[in-house]
Amino acid sequence: MTVFSVWAPDVSRVRLRVAGSDLPMSHDAARAGWWTLDVPSAAPGTDYAFLLGDDDDLALPDPRSAWQPSGVHGPSRVYDQSAFAWSDSSWKGRQLPGSVLYELHIGTFTPDGTFDSAITRLDHLVDLGVDLVELLPVNAFNGEHNWGYDGVCWFAPHESYGGPDGLKRFVDACHERGLGVVLDVVYNHFGPSGAYAPMFGPYLSEGPGNSWGASVNLDGPLSGEVRSYIVDSVVGWLRDYHVDGLRLDAVHALVDRGAVHLLEELAVAVDALSAHVGRPLSLIAESDLNDPRLITPREGGGYGLTAQWDDDAHHALHTLLTGERQGYYADFGSLQTLADVLTGAFFHAGTWSSFRQRVHGRPVDRTRVPGYRFVAYLQNHDQIGNRALGDRLTATLSPGLLRVGAVLLFTAPFTPMLFMGEEWGASTPWQFFTSHPEPELAAAVATGRRREFGAHGWPEGDVPDPQDPATYLRSRLDWAELDKPEHAEILAFYTRLIALRKSHPDLSDPRLDKIEVTHGDQWLVMHRGGVAVAANLASKPQRITLPGFIRSVLLSTESGATVMRDGVQLPAVSAVVVSLA
Repeated sequence: MTVFSVWAPDVSRVRLRVAGSDLPMSHDAARAGWWTLDVPSAAPGTDYAFLLGDDDDLALPDPRSAWQPSGVHGPSRVYDQSAFAWSDSSWKGRQLPGSVLYELHIGTFTPDGTFDSAITRLDHLVDLGVDLVELLPVNAFNGEHNWGYDGVCWFAPHESYGGPDGLKRFVDACHERGLGVVLDVVYNHFGPSGAYAPMFGPYLSEGPGNSWGASVNLDGPLSGEVRSYIVDSVVGWLRDYHVDGLRLDAVHALVDRGAVHLLEELAVAVDALSAHVGRPLSLIAESDLNDPRLITPREGGGYGLTAQWDDDAHHALHTLLTGERQGYYADFGSLQTLADVLTGAFFHAGTWSSFRQRVHGRPVDRTRVPGYRFVAYLQNHDQIGNRALGDRLTATLSPGLLRVGAVLLFTAPFTPMLFMGEEWGASTPWQFFTSHPEPELAAAVATGRRREFGAHGWPEGDVPDPQDPATYLRSRLDWAELDKPEHAEILAFYTRLIALRKSHPDLSDPRLDKIEVTHGDQWLVMHRGGVAVAANLASKPQRITLPGFIRSVLLSTESGATVMRDGVQLPAVSAVVVSLA
């Protein structure tokens, strides 16, 4: 027996279309605004849709659908979450402290772009030393190819990737290899096509919108059910798909003026689920607020999230390595800026932001907030894909600068994250691509993209058409590059660097108040307990004094470093990690 239910508080009539019949649904006496119907014959695999009011033509998919085999505009299909044969009963989870994350997009990680094809590359991640695989959003969106941030079905894995069973096979295979899985989820807006949930009820706010359109109704009339919709989606990914964590997209766009913020409500629900399943579950926020309250435990008056992305760490490293200073990079680029970030996580911490033209951020309490709560990166999907050409750092930086940047990232007190292919210096770009089947929407997206980058100084003609299939194809990883010596050399370096981080407790120590940073004329030294990291960013050799006597060299980016008792003579653009006596 299958019980169908749907929330439609302002509709006078709801019918269920199933097996060629339109069946009337009844008000649920126990839940205001809900409609329900038992259909004993509707077994898993049965297609269904809802009809609202007297409209006999518009059959709508279920807002809580777990399976959309015909795409976001098609009918939903009954899915049995208990039918999958899991093999991960011994999996005890993977905590964020001490872990290395690896961000990937299922559609471009392999030529086939599916969950099953991604499984064939998991051993590469194990050999690299990755602990947690972070997937860009995989819930159903309009079209075949998309970054995933235009999702409209918040409970259903995208069909062309492999659907719900495909995601479960991927997670199961990750757990078999000791890899945890973090899933990127988007609850701040609906995509522009196939978003039928707002036709059922007040899912959208009547107040100010955000960068992507109308805001989700988190604090207006009947917002309680909308909040439950999000909480249930979060719990469902973690419980039904055995996912180990979620990355919450752009939480600053969640407009919630209630006494208990949605983020805190999510943290409470996830903590309860973690206690039940007996393994750690992480919530990682993307936020541009620079507000440590997000990751402050609830006992301390915070929201209780596990971690947040740290764009300041990226900006401090990126500007120093590339020399770029446009837009939000304007306040970054100095060694002092990097030193401030390495010791305090945020650069804008109650300081003036010239990009925003206001004071921004709040200081982090270095004695109370551990560094692992900040996810840091040299590259990610946004920082590559939101460049006009989608060019990676390999397009502009020398191999020496790439290695120096990697050393500074993996020896910092944060949780490091790689973007797919970064570990071998992939030459393929990662560009913004879509496959909207509606011609008007496709044209609007392409035009908007060109104008956006034109306003930032890029020639509009240089911006790839996101609807052109070639844009998507160019963005797929080229695994054949691993057979080329120059790429294999970079991979070997990243593998050694990750292994070094994991073999020395001082390098995975997240205590921000235990790190000391000094710097001078294009050089910087991080002192981390019994380990020191020295980086020479100058185009000439430099002698750098270290805070103690050198016992041994643990890693060097270049040959030719001369070790002295209390310092090193570093070649141009190089870095070294040493143990101290």
